[in-house]
Amino acid sequence: MATYLDGIVAWHRARADASARSARELEGMVSAARRACEEDPPRPFADALSGRDLALIAEVKRRSPSKGDLAMSLDPARLAAAYEQGGASCLSVLTDSEHFGGSSADLVAARAASSLPVLRKDFTVCDADVCEARIMGADAVLLIVAALSDSELTRFVALAETLGLAALVEVHDEAEAERAVNAGARLVGVNQRDLHSFEVDTARALRMAKALPDGVTTVAESGIANHDDIARLAEAGYDAVLVGEALVRAGDPPAAAEAARVLMRGLPCG
Repeated sequence: MATYLDGIVAWHRARADASARSARELEGMVSAARRACEEDPPRPFADALSGRDLALIAEVKRRSPSKGDLAMSLDPARLAAAYEQGGASCLSVLTDSEHFGGSSADLVAARAASSLPVLRKDFTVCDADVCEARIMGADAVLLIVAALSDSELTRFVALAETLGLAALVEVHDEAEAERAVNAGARLVGVNQRDLHSFEVDTARALRMAKALPDGVTTVAESGIANHDDIARLAEAGYDAVLVGEALVRAGDPPAAAEAARVLMRGLPCG
């Protein structure tokens, strides 16, 4: 049965196929990404999540396929600065334009406005996508196990590492978690949104915590709306949570900063 993710990934693969790079062009992109590392070294995304306390990855997100428009007119720079003031450890910025209304300009503006490491949240389907993430200034790249073959996943994890990028490898079930670890993932995100129904299963991350081995930095994603949600995830042992909608919907940047503070206050890592 096809999932909501299938259609989005198909769109990205078609775009990648239409602009396929030759081996020489790809080598040029890798070289450009390495120069970007030298000129603007990546910020330590994974390290920022592995401290003693539960960490917050705060998201810059204009819309979503499930909820529609959230904050189409947001200012990514002001929001990023507010998240930092609110105690976020890292940022996540949607750069998918077709489905989420984001752009690379959002990521550039958000990163320039704060000192936090930034995840490029998009649908990575080819080597060029990994290179583009570093060239635009991202410190981490999202790899969705359900969207990739084992060979692609292993190759993209390795390429990200050579470019100084952290790879947040997103899984939805135990089988995908095993694939992620086998591909060399050291940073694993559990997405609580069901691929078929698009509904959030708030028990998913709690169940999945047991399937993630020691030594892997863990992130819970989707459907995290309040202090109680975060408390349960902290108790389950997660290193970080990724929160988007609850923060974006809080209102202006000062309100978003306060929402971040309220969500995270006094929650030690489990």
